[in-house]
Amino acid sequence: MIAFLLLIVCAVAIYLACEWFVNAVEWLGLRLKVGKMAVGTILAAFGTALPESVVTLVAVTTGATEEAKNIGVGAAMGGPLALATVAYGVTGTMLLLKRRRERLLVPADTGMPPIGPGGGEALGEEKDMKRLAKDQQWFLPIFLVKVSLGLVAFAFKPALGLLFFAAYAVYFWREIRSSRADEDNEEEELEPLKFQPKKASPATWAVVAQTLATLGVIFLAAHYFVAQLDVIGPMLGLSATVTALLLSPIATELPEIMNAVIWVRQGKIKLALANISGSMMIQATVPSGIGLLFTKWHFDGALLWSGLITMAAIAYLLATMRAHRLTPARLAVAAGFYVVFALGLIPILA
Repeated sequence: MIAFLLLIVCAVAIYLACEWFVNAVEWLGLRLKVGKMAVGTILAAFGTALPESVVTLVAVTTGATEEAKNIGVGAAMGGPLALATVAYGVTGTMLLLKRRRERLLVPADTGMPPIGPGGGEALGEEKDMKRLAKDQQWFLPIFLVKVSLGLVAFAFKPALGLLFFAAYAVYFWREIRSSRADEDNEEEELEPLKFQPKKASPATWAVVAQTLATLGVIFLAAHYFVAQLDVIGPMLGLSATVTALLLSPIATELPEIMNAVIWVRQGKIKLALANISGSMMIQATVPSGIGLLFTKWHFDGALLWSGLITMAAIAYLLATMRAHRLTPARLAVAAGFYVVFALGLIPILA
């Protein structure tokens, strides 16, 4: 009961900390003069993914055995899987519920179209979908190389980890440049900073302090959330391997999921989707580079299966984004790929 109670407490702490974090990071983006999309793809994504990268670094550099180091490899594969399936799926579900609720609140004679099987109108403008599709286009080939390297062995493979860091550096530069060049980055009124609620324009030190403080709370709460899952898993009859592959990735990506839920609730759909796609780019490069440098980076059947499901989910999302047919319902379908992954693990781990 204590473990379940702590699990709930940690989840609530993560959500509340994310409320304050997204509030701070929007002000931080304004201070740094970056566009709204870069706030999601770079600032928010980097902040929530950094603690996970540190966990991977600690696992692969201080692990006493090869099995302990492989925990870091599993984290590097589980993160993108959870984001490409569960995070996008939860976001789509929240959008679907939000749109249905909005239609219940308007008069019946407004002429608003009903929500059909596709989940209503496509998300965002066509240029927004093209921008998000570019993130998936960056992610897919990088992730393919990442999985392919797990199937081969050669002398200079560890050195290739540096290329993953370089890939993220190029992505970072491209996002900042395109965000600042975007003419549609009109300023919008932001909610007052939580640290200084009475100030229309908060002090820069307060923005930075709130950002760092909330990141600290998110990191600690996520760490203890994962620890409670390790305790609860065996109670539910789940093996350590199943817990690590199925539950832990969702727990480590919980801050990104919470950020998306909060931004959807606030009506900032572009920021919600950008946060997930930006986090995926970090997860595809930084932890992978660390893993290649410090481990053998060799995949077993379960890791290969996770890679295949991740690529299938992204291929599906990319196709709908390119066709400008990404609706809330189609976005929610992405969660189904995680169910397929779970079912596929049964014969692999049997």
